[in-house]
Amino acid sequence: MYILYIIINFLSWLNPIPVPPANNGVCNQINNSFIPGEKLQYNIYYNVIGLYVNAGSAELTTQSSNWNGSDAFIFTATGRSNSKYDWIFKVRDKYESIVDARSLLPYQFTRQINEGGFHQSESIQFNQKGKTAITADVTYKTADCTHDVISAIYAARNINYAFCQMNDKIFLNFFLDKELYPSYFKFLGRDVITTRFGKFKVIKIAPLLVKGTVFDGGEKMTIWVTDDENHIPVRLETPIIVGSIKMDMVGYQNLKHPLTSLIELVDTK
Repeated sequence: MYILYIIINFLSWLNPIPVPPANNGVCNQINNSFIPGEKLQYNIYYNVIGLYVNAGSAELTTQSSNWNGSDAFIFTATGRSNSKYDWIFKVRDKYESIVDARSLLPYQFTRQINEGGFHQSESIQFNQKGKTAITADVTYKTADCTHDVISAIYAARNINYAFCQMNDKIFLNFFLDKELYPSYFKFLGRDVITTRFGKFKVIKIAPLLVKGTVFDGGEKMTIWVTDDENHIPVRLETPIIVGSIKMDMVGYQNLKHPLTSLIELVDTK
């Protein structure tokens, strides 16, 4: 039942593909979608018999920083299991990416995992000019515009979807678990959905998943982001081997742009 691990790490299951053309990918994105102080909050649900159970929560935050004299952002993603289910499988995870404020490419990625008694800490230093990633005392080769799994999410938020056609593939490179993954997600058009927070105009995208012990594989995970300049992920949903999982945004703070994609709030009375 490592639901939060699945959600926050979904990019680690993307299927490696040939290195894409440099002009059709997530590379050196100029930030126009977020500001320091932004906070996004999510509830995570698990469905196995047609009933969604609130299994945990996740949070994404952005703050300004400095890296060796250069302006930087710190992206932090945290996930925790619902306290009601801690006795089954307790999760307290934290992921952090420090990126260049202009290119959104990472300088450093760290993660601290606490899942069901399993503990792991990792730190990766990126050299974008030298195309390397250093973890512990080992140096790995990377590629142009290599992201970590958290920085890739924020870079993708700055894609100009106005130029995307149905089934277009948007490419990215990311490094995780000592491997470089050239990969992509697919543009699936625009839609209107109702989440736990409200009714939104959204952009629909799908990453390609590798068949494994949790996922069936293929383009079965769907991510909906707001169809405005913020491009906030408001829902993520995917089937797994047993049941399905869903993540809905339930709160936000300090957005860069008005949330014009919000049609109406859900009545919680």
